[in-house]
Amino acid sequence: MSHTIAVTGATGQLGRLVIAALKTRLPASEIVALVRDPAKAQDLGVTTRAFNYNTPDAAALEGVEKLLLISGSEIGQREAQHKAVIAATKAAGVKFIAYTSLLRADSSALDLAVEHKATEEAVKASGLPFTLLRNSWYTENYAGSIAAALAHGALVGSAAAGKASAAARADYAEAAAVVLTTSGHEGKTYELAGDTAFTLSDLAEEISRQSGKQIPYHDLPIREYAKILEGAGLPAPFAAMVAGWEGPISLGALFDDSHTLSKLINRPTTPISALIAGLVKG
Repeated sequence: MSHTIAVTGATGQLGRLVIAALKTRLPASEIVALVRDPAKAQDLGVTTRAFNYNTPDAAALEGVEKLLLISGSEIGQREAQHKAVIAATKAAGVKFIAYTSLLRADSSALDLAVEHKATEEAVKASGLPFTLLRNSWYTENYAGSIAAALAHGALVGSAAAGKASAAARADYAEAAAVVLTTSGHEGKTYELAGDTAFTLSDLAEEISRQSGKQIPYHDLPIREYAKILEGAGLPAPFAAMVAGWEGPISLGALFDDSHTLSKLINRPTTPISALIAGLVKG
């Protein structure tokens, strides 16, 4: 009997990488991509089914044994969306659910944690066997800041000396694929983060080293940093939100030295230096 694994948000940045990682472990016929627009998923090379977080249809989960619920992108709507997906998952008779959460979601000072914590509680309340994948920051989150630093000669932020243990999206995607295709993960909560933590000053030093330019780090008040993000094109409310995350980060909200992620994927995580190298050459 085939064990069908479905992935929500499969055309998203993380979703595509999860599908790719699953295809190295399973026949494509055992993978289902759940997407809002199936036309955008034709290149994935797996079965695609229409699936919307707002109105998830249990029929789309027919024959699915395991589901990866990748957290939605609409901050503020995610709790309701995720609860609807969990209800559809249970109604469809799916036997296992994994959820991409946030590092220490149950205690994090990041405002992003609120919806993740509520989703985790809904997963547990569903009675379904589960695994919680609590992801720290993606190194790709820093791409815009690094590009701006190279363009303007300085890196700016408000995280002071706070260390972030970031890893590449592909590392987290591989961890999800491992959990979905191997045994022994039921009931576990994994705090997933990069092997090498860094401050924004460390990041500026690495950009300087690789680019040959002297790139200092300027730590700014959160409000000032928000204005810079707004000037770079972010909508004002989102700029304020992103800048606001720097406060908890400065206090260690993204630091983790458990090396759980590298143990799970059986290799070191991808360092931020790899991202910088790509941007410097680009």
